[in-house]
Amino acid sequence: MFESAEVGLSVDKKEYAKRVAVLRTRILKAQHALAGTSLRLVVLVGGVEGGGKTEVARRFLDWMDPRGLRVEAYGEPSDEENERPEYWRYWRTLPPAGHGAILVGSWYTRPIVRRAFKDIGSGDFDQALDRAMAFEAMLVRENTVLVKLWLHLSKKEQKRRFEALESDRDTAWRVTKQDWEFSRKYDRFREVCERALTKTSVAESPWTVIEATDRRHRDLAAGEAVAAAVERALERAATPAPKAVPDRSKPPRVSVLSRLDLTKRIADDDGKFEKQQTRVALLSRRLRKEGRSLICAFEGVDAAGKGGSIRRLLGAIDVRNARVMAVAAPTDEERAHPYLWRFWRNLPRLGRATIYDRTWYGRVLVERVEGYCAKEDWSRAYSEIVDFESELTGAGVIVCKFWLQISREEQLRRFKDRVKTPFKQYKITEDDWRNRSKWDAYQAAALDMFSKTSAPDAPWTLIEAEDKRWARLRVMKAVADRLEEELG
Repeated sequence: MFESAEVGLSVDKKEYAKRVAVLRTRILKAQHALAGTSLRLVVLVGGVEGGGKTEVARRFLDWMDPRGLRVEAYGEPSDEENERPEYWRYWRTLPPAGHGAILVGSWYTRPIVRRAFKDIGSGDFDQALDRAMAFEAMLVRENTVLVKLWLHLSKKEQKRRFEALESDRDTAWRVTKQDWEFSRKYDRFREVCERALTKTSVAESPWTVIEATDRRHRDLAAGEAVAAAVERALERAATPAPKAVPDRSKPPRVSVLSRLDLTKRIADDDGKFEKQQTRVALLSRRLRKEGRSLICAFEGVDAAGKGGSIRRLLGAIDVRNARVMAVAAPTDEERAHPYLWRFWRNLPRLGRATIYDRTWYGRVLVERVEGYCAKEDWSRAYSEIVDFESELTGAGVIVCKFWLQISREEQLRRFKDRVKTPFKQYKITEDDWRNRSKWDAYQAAALDMFSKTSAPDAPWTLIEAEDKRWARLRVMKAVADRLEEELG
């Protein structure tokens, strides 16, 4: 792939000035057109050390409107970043719709360096590349204009630049011991990078390899690649998107939900609940020591008792280390980002727990049934959610997912009780009444969700919730059992 870079190209000063004047007009026009759309621009600037990644980022700030653009430079992870999944630092810095971000360094940096130094094998390296590709595919499908630039230098040119910088007192600081260490492994890095770029240069997010020996040529090539990508995306965006229609599928007569025994009751728990609550309390205090965190995700039928189960669970965990995220309709800020973004940014740190009252599964439940997104969007969300949860569990997050189920008759009884009880009236809305007519559609969507997103590290636990005390005991015991299984 590096052989495809246009080696030896140079641009004289006069030609550069002429081309820059045209390019700046073009790129600003594209940027301002993007600002009025649901598109966002993300530019990865990677490449050989000494190739000028920072200079290229600075050039974009010079040529584009800085009010709609920011630069993110990723160095060593902070303590806060180390206590969350690897991709958290990238998830939370994604720009909103209409804006752009220039990323100096990216999700490729760590696996490439680790593979070059043989800290990971080829299998782990390919797995990291697969993860990057899945992430990028999701970004592109969520209206991201993704431009990947790789600045290439020959081994000889890299050494010459380092020596020139070191010979000048004013620039010597720019060359570090790590730079020289990387330079000594140039051939190894080239081999690893060739593998990475070849595997991850796909139609929806290709790499543009730029020969960076001549700085003027480098800057123009980078700018033209970005301008062209935004222009193509704007042209595609002018085509009407697929119309979103409600999905009102029917569930099968016999299913895992229909087979739940909703008659289960607890007449007198004889201290069983307190016993499980104590188990959760003791085990959750070990999370920090074991380098783990906890996520409990609650979904289920309206009025099934999610709030009550969550309150009891929260009572067992040190409140200083736990928080509840009640998920409602997305805000304007959240709608300007990929649908998983509002969950990405609230992930718990090591030793802590986050309990979600409604979750990222809204895309394959509410949005599917109500027609808030197109079929192609909720259909692809299953694999995106599995990737997201795999990232969580791979980083040591213990994921517990619950579906609380009641009958239609019990739901109606609880709705009526909420209407007549003053301190419960806030729990009932017009949407709750309307959703009763879509009972079958929601059950069908839930069944698809279970079959497509239940994994060994993030399984679904279906809770019979006709009796609230039974449901709360089952939830508490399931969390305790999972913590015990994971923490030993």
